[in-house]
Amino acid sequence: MNLLDFEEPIGKLHEQLESLKKTELESDVKMSQAIEEVENKIREKREEIYKNLSSWQRVQVSRHPDRPYTLSYIENITKGDFIELHGDRTVKDDKAMIGGFGNLDGRTVMFIGQQKGINTKMRQYRNFGMANPEGYRKALRLMKLAEKFNKPIVTFIDTPGAFPGLEAEERGQGEAIARNLFEMFRLKVPVICIIIGEGASGGALGIGIGDRVLMLENTWYSVISPESCSSILWRSWEHKEDAAEALKLTADHMKKHGLIDGIIKEPIGGAHADKDKMFDIVKKRIKKELKELDELNSEERIAQRIEKFSSMGVYA
Repeated sequence: MNLLDFEEPIGKLHEQLESLKKTELESDVKMSQAIEEVENKIREKREEIYKNLSSWQRVQVSRHPDRPYTLSYIENITKGDFIELHGDRTVKDDKAMIGGFGNLDGRTVMFIGQQKGINTKMRQYRNFGMANPEGYRKALRLMKLAEKFNKPIVTFIDTPGAFPGLEAEERGQGEAIARNLFEMFRLKVPVICIIIGEGASGGALGIGIGDRVLMLENTWYSVISPESCSSILWRSWEHKEDAAEALKLTADHMKKHGLIDGIIKEPIGGAHADKDKMFDIVKKRIKKELKELDELNSEERIAQRIEKFSSMGVYA
């Protein structure tokens, strides 16, 4: 079990629980009542901790190693009825950006998202969820394909940012993201964007223009990570907690400022605590939003999309 630093009290209770179960197994002494009491304490302590998370703690939860990634959501939502499509038709197939057609209870949907790795080897293979220009060009190609066949688009956002390497800049990282922003405003099909983990900078925004932009409860969305912000302002990562608070990057902050359309509640303890329940919640929310968007024609959706993003921010 992977526990974050602020979850230490839960870890101690889990140790008690395992000890009671082991005692029951080895001695044939019935410990059911004691086990139930500890399980209730774990549930209560988890609820207590997760009701009062700071901004930095939510950032930590969004990066939890057991948290489900894009492919897990797609495979569970479509019950495995998913065909991944590859390549940007220009350079190569970017493994950090995945996408393809999937079956959502009888309806074909184009699913696109950043994919992180579940172990060291896969993290390298997926480039830690940081897409190159060809990843964003692949995403745009798939969006245009969905538009051609009149299929809705769902994007899952989970990235520490677009890949900042020299070769990415040489191949036009900024242009690729900017082109996606421009084209996503004009897509004629419904577009739903869901932040399932980290939503950092243009890397997230490159697949983040939609009719509905939603965030899971324990995720973040910002122009810069708390660590990078701290290193710029304080010349050290030690002030990352202060930076997280100052950036106002949590789902609650984003909703309050009108930068997203809604928040998707997570099971107590985060998405990783009950993955099946999280998949079911997200699936139901996607179907609900698609049903509402289907009632609008393409011109109305595009007009509302442009108006929503144009009205963001404050200027003099």
